This record gives sequence, C-alpha cells and structure tokens, in this order.
Amino acid sequence: MSVPPAPQQEEASEDWLVTYADAITLLMAFFVLFFSFSKVDLEIYDQVAAGLNENMASKERKDDKNELEEDLRDILIQEGAEEAVKVGTDADGSITLELDGGAFFKPGSADLTDQAVPVLKSIHEELASPIYQSFNISIEGHTDDDPINSLKFPSNWELSSGRASTVVRFMITEGMRNTRLKATGFADTRPKFPNRDAQGAPLIDNMIANRRVVLRINRKPIYQVVKIPKFRRKKGDDKKTKSIK
Repeated sequence: MSVPPAPQQEEASEDWLVTYADAITLLMAFFVLFFSFSKVDLEIYDQVAAGLNENMASKERKDDKNELEEDLRDILIQEGAEEAVKVGTDADGSITLELDGGAFFKPGSADLTDQAVPVLKSIHEELASPIYQSFNISIEGHTDDDPINSLKFPSNWELSSGRASTVVRFMITEGMRNTRLKATGFADTRPKFPNRDAQGAPLIDNMIANRRVVLRINRKPIYQVVKIPKFRRKKGDDKKTKSIK
C-alpha cells in the first residue's frame, strides 16, 4: 500500500486587510464629521448654566422659607402661643406672623405685656440665626376704629405706629440689625373684618381681631437708595447775581 502524498500548504491570503482598512477609514471619517458638528455654542451654554443656577437658587430659597415657617410654628407651640400668634403667608409669598394686640400689649398702650417678652425673644433668636440673615422684617401696627385720645396717643395712627415701633425696638435691643427692620402704622385703615354692622353697631369680636401687629418676613429690600437732586446752575449765573446785588 502506497503512502498518500502530503497536502499542499495554501498561501496565506491578506484580502481581509483591505476590508479592515476600509472600515477604519470610514470610522475616522465618521468621527471627523461628528466632531465638526459638536462645536459648543458658548452663549447657549451660558444661558443653560444661568438657568440651572437660577433654578437651584430658587429651590434653595424655597427650602429656606419653608424651613423658617416650620421652625416658627414649632417655636410658638413650645411657647404655648399658638392662639396669640398666627403663622401664614400673604399674596407676595411673605411669611406672616400675626400678633394678637390684646395678648402682646397693655390696653390702650404700646407697652409689651410680660407674657409677650419670651415669645418675642424666641422669634428673634430664630430670625437672627445665620441661615436667615437675608430675610427682612416689615412690622405693621393695626387698630380697630374705636377712637383713642390720650396724652401719648392722640389717635389710632400714633397707637398703631407705636406698637409696630415697640416690636422693632425690641428686635434691635436683642441684637438684630436695624437695616433688616421697618415699622409702619396703619391705624384702622386695613381691618381684617368689619368693625361695625350695617346699622353702625360695634362688632366686638371683629374689633378685637383687628387690633394686631403683623410681621411680614421676606427677602425683599425694605429700603431704597435715596437720590438727592443736584442743582445745575448755568454758567454766568454768579455774575448776574453779583450785578443785581
């Protein structure tokens, strides 16, 4: 039996290199084209970045406001002053603290009652904390329409302004910056409820509710820069004045 011949070795083919080179060329062309369309528009980038920053800042401010409102509610509960102080918000988004006039002030006076002092101290401590330094406090005094005529308070205007100023002075005495505070008296011009019925008879419960001091807490600046006008004299005015003399 004869031995079969050895199989002939096939020559190695390099045709695959052509396909590989074509694929690499196409990939390079694709990435060059891709990067040519990916130039960053700096103006649009800045707008997007500014929008994100504003959104984050708005969220942070909202969180601070909500936290402050919750902390103030907790303080009033701890002080047992939930009935004498009402926490809420107004149409401008400010946190409001409505102080009952009868609970915080002596009758017909702007002097604080003894029970009002620890409550105001706790409120001050919260508002004076570093996290709330950007909040300003506008303090408003309100009365009913029953006229007052005393030596110190000739009208409800003086009484309402005096009560608001008493709270401001208390906050400043405790250490708060006076640039964060403003006092305003409204007398009986902004009642919560009608002081009298259709026949003009006094509604006692409504009048009691209208005697109040309201703290409005927000980030709005409460003082505007006063621009003092300058005199502009035309050239030659000095000579004319001297000639007239």
